[in-house]
Amino acid sequence: MSMLLLAVFPLAMIFGALWDLTTMTIPNVLTVALAAMFAVLVPFVGMSLQEIGLHVAAGVLMLIAGMVFFAFGWIGGGDAKFVAATALWAGMSDLLVYLVWASIFGGALTLLILFFRTVPLPLFMQRREWIARLHDRKAGIPYGVALALGGLMIFPQTVWFAAAAHAV
Repeated sequence: MSMLLLAVFPLAMIFGALWDLTTMTIPNVLTVALAAMFAVLVPFVGMSLQEIGLHVAAGVLMLIAGMVFFAFGWIGGGDAKFVAATALWAGMSDLLVYLVWASIFGGALTLLILFFRTVPLPLFMQRREWIARLHDRKAGIPYGVALALGGLMIFPQTVWFAAAAHAV
């Protein structure tokens, strides 16, 4: 069980980041699976009902905020759902730190991609659809990468990591 506690969240973050980077989408199946695995694994970490409620509240809060941001066109729908599923795992106690890390990575990612878009793209890179898409000045920023990196940064401080360490 400790391996599941250690593996599910980081693998979901890595998968989400790579998928968003290469397709500019985050699949619904990933966010649903992340939320479902929270429900499956939460009995094994020893959270009280109040703590579980705070994790659910963090997820709902970020889903509402994400949908508002999506409505204004500031983020994609996949990003809104991904941040909510990630916040579900982070809970209220780690939510602010998660959002700070995601913002830092998001700013750095945005600056990096904006710079990348000013450099001529070699022909061999133009043939890679996902690289050409990243280079397109009209395309968005794959913010799921920043959300995933923020999640990976906070994971060692979460109850999930502590429960897995305690089980070993």
